[in-house]
Amino acid sequence: MKSAVENLSPTRVKLTVEVPFEELKPSIDAAYKTIGQQVQIPGFRRGKVPARLIDQRFGKGAVLQEAVNEALPQFYGNAIEEAGLKPLSQPEVDVTDIPLEDGQQFAFTAEIDVVPAIDLPDFSTITVDVDDVVVSDEDVQANLTQLQERFGTLVGVDRAARTGDFVSIDLTAAIDGEEIDSVSGVSYEIGSGNMLEGMDAQLEGAKAEETKTFTAPLAGGDRAGQDAEITVTVLSVKERQLPELDDEFAQLASEFDTIEELRADVTSQTERAKKFEQGAQARDKVLAHLLETVEIPLPESLVTEQVEAHFTEGGEEGHDNDEHRAEVDKNVRESMKGQFLLDAIAEAREVQVGQQELIEYLVMQAQQYGMDPNQFAQIMDSNGQVGAMVGEVARRKGLATVLEEITIKDASGNVVNLSDLDVEVEDGEDGEGDADEADAAPATKAPAKKAPAKKAPAKKAPAKGAAEEPASDTAATDAADDADEAKPAKKAPAKKSPGKKAPAKKAAKDDAEAADADDAAADEAKPAKKAPAKKAPAKKAPAKKAAKDDAADADATA
Repeated sequence: MKSAVENLSPTRVKLTVEVPFEELKPSIDAAYKTIGQQVQIPGFRRGKVPARLIDQRFGKGAVLQEAVNEALPQFYGNAIEEAGLKPLSQPEVDVTDIPLEDGQQFAFTAEIDVVPAIDLPDFSTITVDVDDVVVSDEDVQANLTQLQERFGTLVGVDRAARTGDFVSIDLTAAIDGEEIDSVSGVSYEIGSGNMLEGMDAQLEGAKAEETKTFTAPLAGGDRAGQDAEITVTVLSVKERQLPELDDEFAQLASEFDTIEELRADVTSQTERAKKFEQGAQARDKVLAHLLETVEIPLPESLVTEQVEAHFTEGGEEGHDNDEHRAEVDKNVRESMKGQFLLDAIAEAREVQVGQQELIEYLVMQAQQYGMDPNQFAQIMDSNGQVGAMVGEVARRKGLATVLEEITIKDASGNVVNLSDLDVEVEDGEDGEGDADEADAAPATKAPAKKAPAKKAPAKKAPAKGAAEEPASDTAATDAADDADEAKPAKKAPAKKSPGKKAPAKKAAKDDAEAADADDAAADEAKPAKKAPAKKAPAKKAPAKKAAKDDAADADATA
């Protein structure tokens, strides 16, 4: 077999393959046998029909069609491997030569989108600037206050509600007089701004048994984005009382005996968190620099396909407009460029992913989706997403090696050494996100740190039904799942699963801290599909026409 590659563009090639008759003959013999077993000719047993009778009855074209359909995928795959191509789409195949007579060759061409070649720069010449690590008394006090809030208690008050209070409410949403949804007894912190747009203004100043009506857009359920008439009734008003910052509190909330020891530890943890923020800032800046300076051509057909998939498969047909489409197109391009770049870095550095690294990544993703790691792993495996997860870990490790080579300076001109943190700074697929411990909390008995949310509006879910719970028919009911848990616990609360979306912006806030990372994670933190391995073309009759597979996995870089 001989093959040649013609570059049609930086992301598309034409593959020409010529197969000698001798290499196709085993497939032709197999075709005669297959057809012979499927037909019944008087005087001959099934599978024993002579080849000349099959040619007379059905024509040699039928035999060649069977042979080509059987052999073409293998020849195509061999040619792809021989040329070292990385397909991104199913090929458009055109059979150019058919061996109608013994000794004639079989030939075909295939046009495919491929991963572009990327010239990586000398990373040691790159310098990025980051902020200084400055730990102020306000920073330390803010973290101590957060710790107090975790151990605070809610006490009922007989007064008008104000910002920071927790109210228990009944809520209904109606459009054109038709009730869309309703919930009862939802706990909500005034000022959190994470349930319905404008609800904070309505609740502030309200008293128990008072009802307010206002209009707000829904952001969950089938009527997302539509204005609805919201009726909210305040059932009770509670304020949060914080424990005193004394030795007793230190013993309750941490492993320390005195408040001075706890404050010193919080100061140390705050400084460490600031350093992780430096690492995240360096990572984002170097990735942005590379995306801006490195030429990364994109296959326009795949960009278009992913944009269309966002509106059709993502259930956003009603939100398709020029402005939104332009935004999705931009996000798709940035995401695709980032993946191509990081894949190129990982390949150039010959990055290997160990089993333990994959497990750690899987556990982190499962936490973001509020799922049991074992269940999450089973879903990923059943949907063929393990390879995509391996690719994502490799990208993270590849970028981490780049951070080791570049020069990082703080605002004071000091060189920053990320290895001092002894923690790998990880990135999101689109170059956004936080360092793995950028939001590190004090070492206390309070809940463990949550994995940071990622942002990539145009990306798909990792697997059908895996990363995001099914959309609820009652968006307001979804809010109750999280809102009921908004009360601060007297003791360190256990980690909670992320909730579902509320009928407006997102679900109720957890314990007065921004703990719900699931809104961003469910839409965007999902493992991206990896560029498919060598794909065989769909079986087709030996006619001169394209054999593009309708079910092509063209969204390989989602």
